[in-house]
Amino acid sequence: MRIVLLGTGNLATRLGISLRSKQVEIIQVFGRSETSGSQLSGLLGCSFTTSREEIRLDADLYILAVSEDAIPEVLSGSGIRKQLVVHTSGSVSIDILSNVSENFGVFYPLQTLSKQKEVDFSTVPFCIEANNAENLKTLSILANILSDKVYQIDSAKRRQLHLAAVFVCNFVNHFYSIGEKLLLEYQLDFEMLQPLILETANKAILLSPPEAQTGPAVRDSQQILEQHLILLKQHPAWQQLYNLISIDIKNLKQ
Repeated sequence: MRIVLLGTGNLATRLGISLRSKQVEIIQVFGRSETSGSQLSGLLGCSFTTSREEIRLDADLYILAVSEDAIPEVLSGSGIRKQLVVHTSGSVSIDILSNVSENFGVFYPLQTLSKQKEVDFSTVPFCIEANNAENLKTLSILANILSDKVYQIDSAKRRQLHLAAVFVCNFVNHFYSIGEKLLLEYQLDFEMLQPLILETANKAILLSPPEAQTGPAVRDSQQILEQHLILLKQHPAWQQLYNLISIDIKNLKQ
């Protein structure tokens, strides 16, 4: 399978490196940034272009690892008509590619990815979807090369999955950022919270999240809740967040 990788960001980098390690051939990288594109193509041992007109047309698969807003634009004017094209978004319908090519699908890895951190894709769920059985088989073969967890999921279910992922990943990580800033105000090290973070995640996996819930809100400790709100008076947005989340924790328990 010969692949053109469209994108040079976190997902494109980690996916490209992992595919190459599995002896899957990346023949070209396309991206807007000359610097990051040259770096990635160097890692993958392939050519690089910033021009849509220079995207190679002899690949078996074109993987769009770009932001959701860029998906419709990237292949405009590229000359691709019949080749298999997939996007990697959790929240965008498969139908967005119906005007790009006769063969299209979705190749969505459910994981938070960063250029700087290696990832073991064998444990990452891959959600695949395609416009026909043959294309689905192709994506299934590729996904199984990378991962032991491959799911055939339609666009509606994938959107719901992505929504849940935003809560358990992006929102939770934002709360880590708030926690770190609150500690820095008193010259405390974020490292002190790391065992708590790991134990909370492990409990959510071993138990269910509702069973693992602890803290003043689930105990309805009004004195502690009010004290925390006073401590947050210099941060009204965080104060509002704290109050809303505490109320929701109590409501979810009922």
